[in-house]
Amino acid sequence: MFSNKLKVFLSAALAASLLFSFGGCGNKAMIESLQDEIDELEDENKELKKANESLQDEVDELRDMLDIDPTPTEKPSTKDSEGKKVGISLPTKDLQRWNQDGDLLKKGLEENGYEVDLQYAGNAVDVQLAQIEAMVNSGCDVLIVACIDATCLGTALEEAKDAGITVIAYDRLIMDTDAVDYYVTFDNYMVGVIQAEYVVEALDLDSTKGPYYVEFTAGDPSNFSAVLFFNGAMDVLKPYIDSGKVVVASGQVDFDAVATEVWSTDNAQARAENIAAAFYSDGTDIDAWICSNDSTALGVTNGLENYYSGSWPIITGQDCDIINVKNILNGKQAMSVFKDTRTLAEQTVRMVTQILNGEDVDINDTSTYNNGKKVVPAYLCMPVFCDENNYQAVLIDSGYYTEADLY
Repeated sequence: MFSNKLKVFLSAALAASLLFSFGGCGNKAMIESLQDEIDELEDENKELKKANESLQDEVDELRDMLDIDPTPTEKPSTKDSEGKKVGISLPTKDLQRWNQDGDLLKKGLEENGYEVDLQYAGNAVDVQLAQIEAMVNSGCDVLIVACIDATCLGTALEEAKDAGITVIAYDRLIMDTDAVDYYVTFDNYMVGVIQAEYVVEALDLDSTKGPYYVEFTAGDPSNFSAVLFFNGAMDVLKPYIDSGKVVVASGQVDFDAVATEVWSTDNAQARAENIAAAFYSDGTDIDAWICSNDSTALGVTNGLENYYSGSWPIITGQDCDIINVKNILNGKQAMSVFKDTRTLAEQTVRMVTQILNGEDVDINDTSTYNNGKKVVPAYLCMPVFCDENNYQAVLIDSGYYTEADLY
């Protein structure tokens, strides 16, 4: 449909043409009629212009009220998340923390518009390998992997790399492959430091004579994080061991000797029972037992309840599992290092979004985590400890648990 301005132009052109054609014929009446029509159209066009200006003023007022940019540079694009898929492979559903991690990751990614394939491998390496291969073949754009065995995923991840898929090692560093792009975790060395420093302060090692008897239970030997937990704790306590102020009656002070396959509560319990029966049945008190996480702490607690009759030791843990927090409140476990999985999941979701949007990815450690093939850029979240004195603020007031969860 022609605009009014165009109509006026065409009418004027027509009139001029007619004037030119008929001027010589003296058809004055026809010319005057056409001129009147042009004048009417021009008047109509002026009125429309006034109406348009008035409408534009109203639009400008509304823009000012809503703080809208009147001259957007480009039309908003469709969501970057459309058609993007993220695969998540986690070790097991047997531990509370992995269920929480999975739920938080899936929810966060789906809220950002991504399709999510969440799988648990039942602590079976071959199952995790098959799950990752299926995720690669299904067209995932990013893989988030918390490995069961840090050294056994190379082949599957090479397939991911060849397919152009970005791989994020989640909480556990994947070793011996250059197909890992990023590592997101807590400062796992600091976890062990926090546990040991808690014991140092609780026993007042710097101001008292001793000796104090301490034992260690570490995590899975195939897990790089387990080594960091143990090293952090041992680096704090070794000077006291060397001076004789701290005694490890079992003599088990090497990681391999104190490691617990698949973080098993049953395995930790069996070992604790053996140590209690062999080294503490004479009435010697155990003053502290450094356990790298809550599942092993639970095993040690169970084992000591069965085979130990001395004064109850300081028992450390990690993850703040509900049953362990209940043990803290009941005096069976002294503390647990709290690694807020909400923080870890939120950071991971942020990194996935940055990757898929082609943005710079958040990292705060570029030198520490060498997996044998490359130094993997990492983002480290900070852990804190939780005990009977601060659990309310750390766990309940923060919304991580409710009172009903713990009582």
